Amino acid sequence: MRHYLKHAFFLLLAWLTLSCSADNAQTLEGRVTGIADGDTLTVLDATRKSHKIRLLGIDAPERGQAFGEKSRQSLAKLAYRQQVSVDWQGRDSYGRILGRVRVAAADCRQGSCPRTVDANLEQVRLGLAWWNKKFADTQFPGDAGAYESAEGEARAARAGLWSERNPVPPWRWRYANRNEADKVRP
Repeated sequence: MRHYLKHAFFLLLAWLTLSCSADNAQTLEGRVTGIADGDTLTVLDATRKSHKIRLLGIDAPERGQAFGEKSRQSLAKLAYRQQVSVDWQGRDSYGRILGRVRVAAADCRQGSCPRTVDANLEQVRLGLAWWNKKFADTQFPGDAGAYESAEGEARAARAGLWSERNPVPPWRWRYANRNEADKVRP
């Protein structure tokens, strides 16, 4: 029973955190200093404060999972050591900022290029992350439709993880790889 209450508390906390509206959006500017996986990175702001960012609206394969390392490498290619803008509106249950990361186009040669590329969307478009439809209502206006469309195109093109016959979504992979004592059955 205690385990159930603990799980229910974290679900409630996550729901409250994710239910922030886009009206409360903020922007964080900084340089990407670390890439944890295909949907998590670290940004150092102008005050030299470090922020963990969880890419909003997507879920990338885990490191031990098929395409996990390719997804991480793709995000690194897009954003590592780049100046980024992070539009965000809340935090997850781990305290990470939930945000849309914008970077300059790779072919931009100017010193201060506009940050017009949505890294979250790029990961989905390349077939290296799932659009996380479970949290579509927490995305910025228009993003859910764009991410859904990008996933459909990646599936049709059999890009990245969609080249596998039956790719396993990371939320299922994480559940299957937990200790039996940690699994909560619905």
